[in-house]
Amino acid sequence: MAMAEVDHLAGERATAGFDVEEMKVAWAGSRHAVHVADRMARLVASDPVFRKDNRTMLSRKELFKDTLRKAAHAWKRIVELRLTEEEANLLRQYVDQPGYVDLHWGMFVPAIKGQGTEEQQQKWLPLAYKFQIIGCYAQTELGHGSNVQGLETTATFDPKTDEFVIHSPTLTSSKWWPGGLGKASTHAVVYARLITEGKDYGIHGFIVQLRSLEDHSPLPGVTLGDIGGKFGSGAYNSMDNGVLQFDHVRIPRDQMLMRLSQVTREGKYVHSNVPKQLLYGTMVYVRQSIVADASKALSRAVCIAVRYSAVRKQFGSQDGGPETQVLNYKTQQSRLFPLLASAYAFRFVGDWLNWLYTDVTQKLEAKDFSTLQEAHACTAGLKAVTTSVTADAIEECRKLCGGHGYLNSSGLPELFAVYVPACTYEGDNVVLLLQVARILMKTVSQLASGKQPVGTMAYMGKVQYLMQCKSAVNSAEDWLNPVAIQEAFEARALRMAVNCAQNISQAASQEEGFYELSPDLLEAAVAHIQLIIVTKFIEKVQQDIPGHGVKEQLQTLCNVYALYILHKHLGDFLATGCITPRQGALANEQLVGKLYAQVRPNAVALVDAFNYTDHYLGSVLGRYDGDVYPALYEEAWKDPLNQTVVPEGYHDYLRPLIKQQLLKLSRL
Repeated sequence: MAMAEVDHLAGERATAGFDVEEMKVAWAGSRHAVHVADRMARLVASDPVFRKDNRTMLSRKELFKDTLRKAAHAWKRIVELRLTEEEANLLRQYVDQPGYVDLHWGMFVPAIKGQGTEEQQQKWLPLAYKFQIIGCYAQTELGHGSNVQGLETTATFDPKTDEFVIHSPTLTSSKWWPGGLGKASTHAVVYARLITEGKDYGIHGFIVQLRSLEDHSPLPGVTLGDIGGKFGSGAYNSMDNGVLQFDHVRIPRDQMLMRLSQVTREGKYVHSNVPKQLLYGTMVYVRQSIVADASKALSRAVCIAVRYSAVRKQFGSQDGGPETQVLNYKTQQSRLFPLLASAYAFRFVGDWLNWLYTDVTQKLEAKDFSTLQEAHACTAGLKAVTTSVTADAIEECRKLCGGHGYLNSSGLPELFAVYVPACTYEGDNVVLLLQVARILMKTVSQLASGKQPVGTMAYMGKVQYLMQCKSAVNSAEDWLNPVAIQEAFEARALRMAVNCAQNISQAASQEEGFYELSPDLLEAAVAHIQLIIVTKFIEKVQQDIPGHGVKEQLQTLCNVYALYILHKHLGDFLATGCITPRQGALANEQLVGKLYAQVRPNAVALVDAFNYTDHYLGSVLGRYDGDVYPALYEEAWKDPLNQTVVPEGYHDYLRPLIKQQLLKLSRL
């Protein structure tokens, strides 16, 4: 007889002071988004092909074959069910296993869309859309990643045959890291130095076939394979990150992506009339999707940690009474609730970035480049800050789950291992923040000339006021005023940027000053990005948000996020004179003394609002019903090591050891 289902977290859910179904809408963005996501998540969870509870136990070869199987099955389901693009993207997200498909849709197709001519798009995109070819994005090399201009692969035009010769002249010019390259891709967009008429015209993209479409064997002159195992069990090891070398491989001239520039039949290099700034649109899109992924990964980790902290009891028993829920300890709350607030903050700033992408795209098409630099700074900085915070937060959630968080079955080790490369792919986070700092310095230098900053930098136009203003906060309650919060964050960001600019101006040269002050510039860039996240959260909670108690909960989380950042970076706020030590203490009093207590009865319901299935969470600690201990026990017996009672190797190694010692003892 089946046991009746017990919800160990029912008591927690009963204390929520808001409508969870409406919070799901606030999180997802619309009722439609909730329904579609729900349908796709359940479709994946109910399909045995998509099981993943054994993923960390598979060998690399088994894992890769499993990934190929899931990708093929997902495509079959997409075609059979005639899913829309939105539904197909969600289905792939919930399959939750990195693979060649991610790079095919996420990098190869957008590169052809963004950099190919109409004719090239008509030729290549239908093949890619039907998976008649599988593509990857071959840019990074063994010797160069962030410094794209330093790439060494060459594409030399041969006017005699009307072909480009693609070549890897050095070991360090080997393409290294592209996902999908190692084993799956048939084609790549290869980035190489274009050389024609003896002149190097810098980095351009070329469509190159790598493998036969008949038997998948590498084409002549192409050497390629996988770069080897990566951090963690399961995790990103399902992806075939590859190495690729070319030995004078010839491709037709029309396989150079020619939307922005062309090489004529005679070998002349010509620019088209399409502005090169259009490429920024693709970059904004990719980075916006990375910020959205940060909120997904962070919310998954927080969901596991909150639910388990509500189930786990430890210490505090009086006279044989029940022990205390770990979630009731203030130390647990002060580490966990800011991460919960951050998940919501990143979600809303990601939604706003989506709007920004649409706005930038429309402006680019109208040849309006006025907001481009600010949009670049914004997306680069948000990518850097959200991915760094999320990587650290997943690890913090593992620690918040105590010893059991270290088990693969908790889902947290794999989530951490699969997420951390986000800190270095699509731009190393430190390099990106220095790009933000450069734009901040340029904006500060233009303030004197009366040029008004735009978008998320508009606050810098209030330089006279923000350089001398003093916070009016006089009580802990005053820190709940969004005007007080915003002013403190604006003053801090502006003063840090102005201080850097003044110090750079005293250096022998601007470049030397930038180099010497780069650690300070990083902090100024982070301050600017944190201001954007706080501002967008404040703007969100000032909108009309339906549902009982939903707006109030988001208001509380917004205050938690802002005052946590203020407390964590108190040195910045004090050193720049934005607030006094007493005001800093009042902010912390509001945070620890009041706000965490307001989050506590709502914590489980707030993570329920993410609407994740147990399959997607992939965690025995984070399961919806809170029935953790039987699940942990059951999971242990699934390990391959437990397939035999006496371990393999006992007769070869353990028994001789034990018997030898016994023999020695018996001689005494």
